[in-house]
Amino acid sequence: MANREKNKKALLDQAKLPDNCTCADCGAPDPDWASYKLGIFVCLNCSGTHRNLSSVSRVKSIRLDFWDDDLVEFMKANGNRTAKEFYEKFVPVFYYRPQQDDCEVLREQWIRAKYERLEFSEENKLLAYSSGVYEGVLWKKGKDNGQFLKRKFVLSEQDFTLKYFKEDEGKGPKAVISVKHLNATFQPQKIGHAHGLQISYCVDDHTRNLFVYHESGQEIVNWFNAIRATRFVYLKTAFPTATDEELLPWITRNYLKEGYMEKTGPLQREPFKKRWFILDALDRKLLYFKTQLDAVELGVIFIGTENHGYSVRECVPKGTRGNKWKCGVVMETPDRQFVFMCEQERERNEWLEALQQVIAKPMLPQDYTTEANIRRRR
Repeated sequence: MANREKNKKALLDQAKLPDNCTCADCGAPDPDWASYKLGIFVCLNCSGTHRNLSSVSRVKSIRLDFWDDDLVEFMKANGNRTAKEFYEKFVPVFYYRPQQDDCEVLREQWIRAKYERLEFSEENKLLAYSSGVYEGVLWKKGKDNGQFLKRKFVLSEQDFTLKYFKEDEGKGPKAVISVKHLNATFQPQKIGHAHGLQISYCVDDHTRNLFVYHESGQEIVNWFNAIRATRFVYLKTAFPTATDEELLPWITRNYLKEGYMEKTGPLQREPFKKRWFILDALDRKLLYFKTQLDAVELGVIFIGTENHGYSVRECVPKGTRGNKWKCGVVMETPDRQFVFMCEQERERNEWLEALQQVIAKPMLPQDYTTEANIRRRR
């Protein structure tokens, strides 16, 4: 008969090994669940998806559940590295590998792609999102009325564009978007749908947003990775001497910080107005919108380094009008001083930390061009 405590200790020891001490799927530390069909150690969040894959995976708690001797031996003989070598052998360079803080649909589809669909176990397997053209119907938020309507989207590697059409495709695309400055990031809470995706791009140095979703989790993640595939090919073309590792952060990125702050004008005598701010650390931009679902930015602030006259600090502004929030942030730039107000001290501290993180990062050659373009807009 199996010794419960002995087997528990053996599993806990296995889970502490370098290859097993992080979740096999999202990288979360100290996983305390395991799939005894796949031989991997996973975190609590990822174990939930594995429970829904009963044909390929079965999970147990390594602390709370009873383990037979043969299952413990199976775990010892396998582990995260062995599974990775098989199930992740041919993951495309551009494919997004979810982390523990990513949204559920990304983690779920990564797990299903690996173990259920075996997308990465065969070399040169035909993957729809890396075929060079990807098209389909997405629900898109209307610019004015806020309703989500079905629109056909076509993503093409041939001319590096993303097009979308209204009902009558014969009238041509409603928009032709270059992938040059395209970004995609999952925003389920903001959009109000578990599969909500925000697509951002530039038109005449202004940022525009599209908010879309698909009822199928697999389809929306396919769209995300199709965008990443096309962006990767574009970057390889634009920067032929760059390595894959250098290009990866530029394919798509999550924003460093988002949220509401109040903002006053350049004279600091104007009334404070509530705005939705997005901090894009990679492009060194602080964008602001009237609401979190606005299609077009109201303005943008470039964030340089301290050596170039940029700094940020907390403050308690005096003589301001209209501000309901009292936790102040002052950002100095070579052109002017910006004053923002946060509702809570915690929010202010998070904004200070995020902005200081960007200021501390050295500027790249392209950042000087971005700075000049933003100054020219004023």
